[in-house]
Amino acid sequence: MTTQHSADTTHQHPAPTAIPRVALVGVHGFGERHLANLARLERSGALELVAVADPNPPQPDSLAGSVAVFPDLDGLLAAQPGIDVVILATPIQTHAPLAIKALSAGMDVFVEKPPVASMAQFEQVIGVARDKGQLVQVGFQSLGSQALPAIRAAVAAGEIGTVLGISATGQWLRTKAYFKRSRWAGKRSLDGVDVVDGVATNALAHAVATGLYLAGARTLADVASVETDLYRANQTESDDTSVLRVRTTQGTTLLCALTLCAPEQLDPTVTVHGTLGDITLSYTQDQVVITTADGERRESYGRTDLLENLLAARATGAPLLCALQDTGAFTAVLEAIRTSPAPAPIGAEYVSWEGDGDDAHPVVGGISDLIARAIKAQATFAELGVPWARALPPKRTLTLDGHPVADYQDGSRIRPVSSPRPYLHPVRTLAGTVVTDHQPLDHVWHLGVGVALQDVDGVNFWGGRTYTREAGQYIWRPDHGSITSTGTTSERTDAGGGHVGRLQETLSWNGPDGAPILLEERSWAWSGVAPSIWRLSLDFALSPAGDRPVSLGSPGSNGRFEGGYGGFFWRLPGCVDAAVWTPAGAGEAETHGSIARWLAWSGLFDGGPATLVFVAPEESSDPWFVRVDGYPGVGQSLAWDTPVIAESGRPVRRSITVLVADGILATPDIEALINQQGDPS
Repeated sequence: MTTQHSADTTHQHPAPTAIPRVALVGVHGFGERHLANLARLERSGALELVAVADPNPPQPDSLAGSVAVFPDLDGLLAAQPGIDVVILATPIQTHAPLAIKALSAGMDVFVEKPPVASMAQFEQVIGVARDKGQLVQVGFQSLGSQALPAIRAAVAAGEIGTVLGISATGQWLRTKAYFKRSRWAGKRSLDGVDVVDGVATNALAHAVATGLYLAGARTLADVASVETDLYRANQTESDDTSVLRVRTTQGTTLLCALTLCAPEQLDPTVTVHGTLGDITLSYTQDQVVITTADGERRESYGRTDLLENLLAARATGAPLLCALQDTGAFTAVLEAIRTSPAPAPIGAEYVSWEGDGDDAHPVVGGISDLIARAIKAQATFAELGVPWARALPPKRTLTLDGHPVADYQDGSRIRPVSSPRPYLHPVRTLAGTVVTDHQPLDHVWHLGVGVALQDVDGVNFWGGRTYTREAGQYIWRPDHGSITSTGTTSERTDAGGGHVGRLQETLSWNGPDGAPILLEERSWAWSGVAPSIWRLSLDFALSPAGDRPVSLGSPGSNGRFEGGYGGFFWRLPGCVDAAVWTPAGAGEAETHGSIARWLAWSGLFDGGPATLVFVAPEESSDPWFVRVDGYPGVGQSLAWDTPVIAESGRPVRRSITVLVADGILATPDIEALINQQGDPS
């Protein structure tokens, strides 16, 4: 993370000596908090509240008799009461025009968040403030937290190692009444004017702004890209359940996962994720939790009031803690939301309602787990394949007689530390039951069906942490490679009265620096076997990209007991009554590390009962890698406890066939199928 400094954050005219005269525009809603704060500061002699403006006047006797009351800012300005600072606590769409009026009249401005409703407005207000030499402070109160510089100092000191990314999480609930409180609530625009209300731009905007600050992104120049994934469960225009992914020009990724449709209201947090631990800020309470291998440490911090900071800037030239210029990164996020397609509605079957009447609020099923998964994978809901999210087109789809049986993903949407690579997901039975998972919460680097290795001459093509013999444990290292396609051909042929689909690829296994280490020839083939069974075959050959031999290893070959995963791997989704067996034994204890011609997995998946039969070549001596209790997965270990060497002209070759069946197959069924197919591999 890098510290960013912005220009024009000090007052440009002589520091005033008199007590600042302050006006508040908007006395209801959040304006009531400003009234309480103004009363506190007035009692201390820091300011004088001179006037308020609101079309709905404040309650009688709620203000001192000396405070003038106006219906709007225009009336206040016409009266010329000699105002130094104007506070704007008004609807979003009024912020920019009112700020421009106040600045043009020679007043400094404190404007509530979001400060503007578009990038064009941001530039307009910046221009007027610059021309008039006035200050604009934005009401992101969390940026006054003294926890923020403490977190940055801890990161700079290496307390959590290298930063992997930053996340902002908010799980709130909002009732129907919340969206009825004003005409602009829940609107993207009103009467043709941008509003851009929403979970990220208003309700949980502090989460976004605080995350941006810790990512070193304050100004517009600090933002490289913004991606949005917007949804709504309410009958509104604006989003209430969304993921935003911001990449900074310094290479940091901020992933914001936010909802107003949680089962219960939780404190929003911003977390800096590192290779040695995490730092989590509960910004509404200014509390920090630092978690490392040494344990957990909790610290509480104070907060500088942003209005007091604005008054100090006027008096002494002190820098503003949240100058308008320093909300350029946030405005880039707002602009991306403003220009994105309208939020997609979440299907009613995924939403339950709690409470009655205006107190009713929606709950998106499983939203807490989905947010945790998005944060860990740095992925959008769409990229995770959430059923109510927008469908992202795969690179290609494998079909049998018009039935889609598998989608081919090229891995381009996978975060770098998960070792991006091609894979199949979802893989389906002929009846449509999904029998793969990808980016699950327990191991977000597990990607459907494919080929992956954790140690290729010291480069991790599996994803996640790397097990090393020296450390004797898994550690984060900057060693992640990626696998990319350099050529693809596909065909469909007739064989034995049925159709056989084939996909042949040339793949490059590239190191962290982008240089190729391995070249792979990979071939997928798929065909029907029976009305409820189809067959998927995989053949691959790994060769050095250069003349030097390349070592192919696993955690097992690096000293982890029975940790020999790597090569072919199939990540299954969770299922009920999971059973795994070979001809010689059943259960994880008897199948893991065993060598057998075939291994079967059956269970009740979300779409129904299904069985997978993994069939190895007759001559194969690779042990099966099996996980049932910790997570569901099956692999064919290429380097169980000893590395395999790929040499020029002598590639490492492996083959496997998987029978994908609806229903629960028994051992006699499996044996009959394999005998009927001959040597399926």
